[in-house]
Amino acid sequence: MTPGRPRDPGVDRRIARAALDLFADAGWAGFAMEAVARRAGVGKASLYLRWTSKEALLTDAVTWRLARVADVDTGTLRGDLVELATQMLDIYAGEVSRVALRLGLEAAAIPGVAEHYAQMRNAQVLAARDIVRRGIDRGELAPDTSVTLLLDTLIGGAMMHAMVTPDDRRADLVRSTGTYAAQLVSFLLRAVTPA
Repeated sequence: MTPGRPRDPGVDRRIARAALDLFADAGWAGFAMEAVARRAGVGKASLYLRWTSKEALLTDAVTWRLARVADVDTGTLRGDLVELATQMLDIYAGEVSRVALRLGLEAAAIPGVAEHYAQMRNAQVLAARDIVRRGIDRGELAPDTSVTLLLDTLIGGAMMHAMVTPDDRRADLVRSTGTYAAQLVSFLLRAVTPA
C-alpha cells in the first residue's frame, strides 16, 4: 500500500479544466499555478503535489482535454474526410476552441509544451495525410492529386468556418459539425474528382 491518500480524478479534471480556461483567457503570460488553483477551487499545494511546474500542468491539461485528430478508416475517402473535417470543427468550434487557437499562437514559446504540441501536430498531419493517400491507393482520387492542397482546402475551410461563425450561431454549429463537414467534403470532392 502506498502512503498518503489516492489522487481524486475529479480534482485532476477540475484542475485541468481550470488550467485550460486560464490559458485561453490570459495566455502564457498570465498563466500561474496560484491562478489555476483559485479557478479550480483547490489549494496551491494540491497542484504542486501533482505537477512540478506550470509547463508540466499545461502539457497534461492539453493531453487530457484537447481532442486529437485521429486517423480513421471508414472504408471510403468521403467517409474518412467527413470524419476528419468533423474532428477539426469539433476542436475549433467546441469548448476548447480558444485553447486550440492560443496554442497555435503561443506553444512554440513555452518550454516543454512546445515539444509536446509539435508532436501532437505532427501526428495529426500524418493521420490526415494517410487518409488521402488511402483514397489515392483505392482509386478514389487521381494519382497526381496534391495531398497537401486537398488537406489545406479541407482543414482550412473547416477551421475558418469555425472561427468566423458568429457567437449567436456557434451553438448551432457545435450541434451540427457532422452535417457541415459532409457539405464541405461533398463540395471539395466535386472539385477534385472527375465527373
